[in-house]
Amino acid sequence: MKLIDESKRLRISVIFAGWLIAWAYPAFASDLAQQLASSEHVLLIRHAYAPGVGDPPGYSLVRCETQRVLSDDGKRQSVRIGDWLRKQGVRTGRVLSSIWCRCQQTAERLNFGPIQIEPSLGSFFDEPDKGPAQNRQLQQLISRELLGKAGKALILVTHHVNIREFVGENIGSGDMVLARVTPQGTLLDYRVIQSP
Repeated sequence: MKLIDESKRLRISVIFAGWLIAWAYPAFASDLAQQLASSEHVLLIRHAYAPGVGDPPGYSLVRCETQRVLSDDGKRQSVRIGDWLRKQGVRTGRVLSSIWCRCQQTAERLNFGPIQIEPSLGSFFDEPDKGPAQNRQLQQLISRELLGKAGKALILVTHHVNIREFVGENIGSGDMVLARVTPQGTLLDYRVIQSP
């Protein structure tokens, strides 16, 4: 009889602890986590530190060794960003990335699960006249992704030219932009968050 009582007591304790954590979580989640769980916010991240500007002549999008890629510092920076987001209460995220290797390297090291390559996040550094059209594609992407967000953070890893076209401001490597958007994906306002 004593074993049954202990088993029941343990089960009740586990259930109570789970309920307490689930109930208390929103109180501990930061404003950032709560905003990213909503259908009005998206987080854009400029890829982490990759020395240089642009890419070498003749680079290939399918061969990372021909591109500008993350340094060891940039790789560590990417991990810190993911850790920092989790410390803010961001538990789940859908991560989309530019095809450029430095963006994929950043996105993978955030450690929020599988990443998806998204053409509208690709750089137009070499063809600046494509900026407005690419920005419209980015807005369409955001609009589509907001529909199925289901409380997950929407995290887009991209380039400084894409972010500048979207918000009108240059940001540093690994910096983030918390953007409040319309259901159509257009920008309402934003806040720059420096890389941790």
